[in-house]
Amino acid sequence: MSQIGPWSFLLIAIVVLVLFGKGKIAGMMGELGKGITAFKRGVSDGTKELDDAKVEAARDVTPSDKDKV
Repeated sequence: MSQIGPWSFLLIAIVVLVLFGKGKIAGMMGELGKGITAFKRGVSDGTKELDDAKVEAARDVTPSDKDKV
């Protein structure tokens, strides 16, 4: 088996361009970028929720004077 060289990548790129067209490839890349952005935003929001939950759990729960019997 031969290794894939730069000419093979060029041939694959030309075939993909002919099959899908320039506009379709640009649209797919735009959607991919939106998907990556949404994924990063989701991870960030999930991390923030976990941090907020840790802060909520770490609050002082010492009874006040009126709670003493």
